[in-house]
Amino acid sequence: MMNTISHSNHQEHKEINWSAIILFALGFWLSGSLLLDFVLIPALSASGMMAQSGFPSAGFTIFGVFNRIELICASLVLTCAFVFSFNHDFNSKKQALFVTFSSLLFLIALAYTYLFTPHLSAWGLCLNQFNTVTTMPSEMILWHKGYWILEGLKYVFGFNLLRWSYNNLALLKK
Repeated sequence: MMNTISHSNHQEHKEINWSAIILFALGFWLSGSLLLDFVLIPALSASGMMAQSGFPSAGFTIFGVFNRIELICASLVLTCAFVFSFNHDFNSKKQALFVTFSSLLFLIALAYTYLFTPHLSAWGLCLNQFNTVTTMPSEMILWHKGYWILEGLKYVFGFNLLRWSYNNLALLKK
């Protein structure tokens, strides 16, 4: 027992690899988004599942879970951005952009979780209750357009942060 205690006291202090954390969080988040946006949703649409009466509640559950995962990833990315800024890993302009892009990604994840998913699910429920409507109402179309604008911004900001973090990690390994 004494050896175990004394051994644990003499372990080297290892620093957290913030570049690896941000690469994992952004890679996981962006690949999940790409899978959801360009594989899962089109497949559900093509199979006719979106026209089923249970799809709005299923969509609310699927997107609700993914939105919470996005919030965790966005929190990790923002934390890493603050660490990079504190450590001065980038020049001042890139540091400011890194924190700004990370903050915007966090705001996008918040908007998806607390605005877009509840509103789009509610519109979906309204469409299924009143089956006389064959097209999407203009309000729902606006929410979808807003979603895709934010999704495009998320990809632009996220892939830039991913590239900068990868380059930063490559510089650290040299």
